[in-house]
Amino acid sequence: MAKKEVVPTTKSGIMAALAEAAGISKKQAVAAYDKLLAIAYEGAKGPKGIVLPGLGKLLKQKRPARKGRNPATGEVIKIAAKTVAKFRLAKAAKDAVLAK
Repeated sequence: MAKKEVVPTTKSGIMAALAEAAGISKKQAVAAYDKLLAIAYEGAKGPKGIVLPGLGKLLKQKRPARKGRNPATGEVIKIAAKTVAKFRLAKAAKDAVLAK
């Protein structure tokens, strides 16, 4: 029986795997990852968000004010308008994760 590849699930594990795959030091991998995050966060602030090819799209979205209900008391409450961060998974990522 073939041994299944272990996928890193922590930041340090991911950085070690990235460094090994790219042939760079862990410090360089961390710097590259941090820069990617900074670019993604700044891009998400724009009107169209930012697309991370093969992964998805990160954007901010305005939600209008609405009425809700307090589940404990049943009382109608007002929920204020707000802006939220939203991530839309790319089709390629969905297919890779949900493949049978």
